[in-house]
Amino acid sequence: MENFLSRFFQSHKTLNTPIIVISGLPRSGTSMMMGMLESGGLDLLTDGIRTADEDNPKGYYEFERVKELDKTKDTSWLRSARNKGVKIISFLLQHLPDTYSYKIIFMRRSINEVLASQSTMLSRRAESANKVNDTDMAEFFSQHLRKIEALIAKRTNCDVMYVDYREALDSPTTVAEKVNHFLGGTLDVEKMSQVIDGRLYRNRANPKN
Repeated sequence: MENFLSRFFQSHKTLNTPIIVISGLPRSGTSMMMGMLESGGLDLLTDGIRTADEDNPKGYYEFERVKELDKTKDTSWLRSARNKGVKIISFLLQHLPDTYSYKIIFMRRSINEVLASQSTMLSRRAESANKVNDTDMAEFFSQHLRKIEALIAKRTNCDVMYVDYREALDSPTTVAEKVNHFLGGTLDVEKMSQVIDGRLYRNRANPKN
């Protein structure tokens, strides 16, 4: 009986070990945050399929199976993400199963900057953007963010921290300290803060800022 109880409580503890999710809109700084966490000493769940390029010189830190969250009920791979960082775009957060607990670091960035960054990336790849004007797209993104933030707030298995992209660039050590505290205080703050490169802040809402 003692061995059974020991195994039971160990299993329960493991199942409740949180998955560390880095999320936000595309081009909101999620890859930057993944790089910070990696340098700070956190294990990441990535596959290296999407490699670094001019748009993300330090890498994308993606895991392809994340893209299946809204397409399949098989989320067994999430078991291997416990106590690791995994990047999941905000549009897929609603598909995370209730069987795990999550600590979410949600990146916030000016929607105008997000749109500018996306436009630059598409132009560089000679791809066409959707035939939607920036005003309508900005409203779509705003509505999505309000919806997903309300959803996260309602889920008892989600603990969320919001990180402002501009603040991370302006005060990297302060943001690194906050993130470290949120995740339990075991990461290397100095190494985390050194990852942030202001030279990569190329799409600004106001060029004078």
